[in-house]
Amino acid sequence: MRPYEVMVILDADLEEETIRAAVERWLQLIESRGAQRGYVDFWGKRRLAYELKRRTEGYYVVFQAKAEPAAMEELHRVLSLADEAIRHKVLRIPEKVYGPPRVAGGAAADNA
Repeated sequence: MRPYEVMVILDADLEEETIRAAVERWLQLIESRGAQRGYVDFWGKRRLAYELKRRTEGYYVVFQAKAEPAAMEELHRVLSLADEAIRHKVLRIPEKVYGPPRVAGGAAADNA
């Protein structure tokens, strides 16, 4: 299995419950194909740099998973057809960056 990171921009007009249900549905889809769920991060509403499908705001969600390429291809297909998703990106990431984001710290941060 390979590590992947997925970013989805959803319609900002959707309710929080609807967004969480959609993300859970997508995660269950890839888990049903043998994937392992990683961290899920709900960034919330953000202003878009430019209009997407006549919208100026989007709700950002980022999640990671370890999966076979076929499972992620199916997720890509489903996200392309999903009405909730304005835009999405599925990226294969290096193993060393898989996991929750690390907060900058240690000696380098102390000297700043």
